[in-house]
Amino acid sequence: MRRALRLGCGCLVLFGLAACSSGMEDLEQKVAEVKSRKSQQIEPVPQIKQFEAFAYLPGERRDPFQQAQPEQDGSTAGGPRPDLNRPREPLEEFPLDALRMQGVIETPTAVFALVKAPDGVIHRVGLGNHMGQNYGQIKAIQESEISLAEIVPDGFGGWVSRPAILALAE
Repeated sequence: MRRALRLGCGCLVLFGLAACSSGMEDLEQKVAEVKSRKSQQIEPVPQIKQFEAFAYLPGERRDPFQQAQPEQDGSTAGGPRPDLNRPREPLEEFPLDALRMQGVIETPTAVFALVKAPDGVIHRVGLGNHMGQNYGQIKAIQESEISLAEIVPDGFGGWVSRPAILALAE
């Protein structure tokens, strides 16, 4: 019984190998075609330019490792400044582009906007509320957008006000 089983398995293996060896002509033809192609010249690696070091000579320049003083570099001391002492509102935790305006509620006395935070909570905000991480204060609420004024650093130790808009989510 075992001998017949071994003989049967051996025959299956031989037939399987015979089946694998046939039909290789198209592969051999493709390999021959690829080998017969003319090789192309490869572009040489470009030469790397030598790095030129910069020597910092202070002379009358300011020390680059000292914080700039607003009076020396021309930034306006009387410009806008965020109120760092006021309590932060919940929507100031998130960047403005992560917030989504969901709709508007109009009452006889005021207009409110519904804003969805990334954590899934919907907040009701009105004029004067703050949102976004750049001290954005709501200046106007329309049916399709909320207009804000953000206060951002100007890069010279001062602050600058810039407009921002949060549009109604589609």
